[in-house]
Amino acid sequence: MSVSMIGFYHSKVGKLENETIYSLLVEAGRRAIEDSGLEPKDIDAIFVGNYSGGGFNKQEHIAPFAVEIHPDLRFKPCIRVENACASGSTAIEQAMFAIESGRIKNALVIGVEKMTSLKTAGVTEVLAMASYYPEEGGKGYSFPGLYAEYAKGYMAKYGYSKEELWDMLSYITVKAHKNAMANPLAQMHVEYEREYVRTIQEKNPLIADPLKLSDCSLVSDGAAAVVLTKTETALSLKDKVVEIRSLAHTSDYLSIVEGKRPNYKLEAAEVAIQRALKDANMTINDINVAEVHDCFTITELLIYEAMGLAKEGRGFDAILNGDVYVGGRLPVNPSGGLKAKGHPVGATGVSMHVLVAKQLLGEAIGLQVENAKAGLTLNIGGSGATNIASVLVRIK
Repeated sequence: MSVSMIGFYHSKVGKLENETIYSLLVEAGRRAIEDSGLEPKDIDAIFVGNYSGGGFNKQEHIAPFAVEIHPDLRFKPCIRVENACASGSTAIEQAMFAIESGRIKNALVIGVEKMTSLKTAGVTEVLAMASYYPEEGGKGYSFPGLYAEYAKGYMAKYGYSKEELWDMLSYITVKAHKNAMANPLAQMHVEYEREYVRTIQEKNPLIADPLKLSDCSLVSDGAAAVVLTKTETALSLKDKVVEIRSLAHTSDYLSIVEGKRPNYKLEAAEVAIQRALKDANMTINDINVAEVHDCFTITELLIYEAMGLAKEGRGFDAILNGDVYVGGRLPVNPSGGLKAKGHPVGATGVSMHVLVAKQLLGEAIGLQVENAKAGLTLNIGGSGATNIASVLVRIK
């Protein structure tokens, strides 16, 4: 049995002062059902990806609020899924399991986060709870600090200087913001010059050496939603259908600072990507577009290597060759990615699936990748402890 996506919604991303976690959730779910061709009564279960409604909004028990979408959803099971920044993709995975098991036919998946209700210090504190708290968050590590461990490890492993790394990462920042300029839902419509972001400036300070402000993703509000169903049902309802051809989920040691996993590569992410491609009977050369977890610019550089676009230690080749730009071999994050589109944590995985599906349908939110028939998502939780890769294919 295969599972496909038939209804989509994606909110604006940013500081949404007139929205609450409740309004974002309800609007996303309602609009995705409307787009699906199903009626609310046809939805058998609702899966809500949300990292920390408690930390950000004093609302842990959020999933049943989905009943507010429509009275016909009353008495349907509503399940919150938490897996740090990979909460959204994990919610999709759990919905797929339920459909594939035969227990349900149709699922609504909503990813939602309202982060800007807290000031920066509060956001940092809540996000730190996605680390291994006894050795990381509890000892002063922020997430920029944890991903700075990858940057330092990469430099040490391959002999790059800080200036050389900054030069590589500057291309990723500039690409993200240039792509986001075409995305009407993106949080930051600001282009950068490479010379500005490759150096320390008054408005581009070091956040966690060697990562600067321009290397970090955004604090965001937002929501996205999809309706999942059996592919045969999808084909009966829609002229154009996107199938989730495969989804692979890998977990690794929770801590990056303890040294149990390498600090110069995203090993578990690579395994997830390769499993997803193998399960789809594809290679990376069959993928036309990707939305990946660029929570920090160093992460995207490492993902190029995990995807097989470049050899280890040579991720920058994917940039030099133009492979990852729109018009290149495999455009990465044409939406602007987490870096410029925004990163409402619990919504990010669902957002990726919506963005790639819209590309495959020829209805891109932002830049359209021409003739895209197959896409890849990679959603990472924590500092690389949770990794979910999916291969999406247009089948009609």
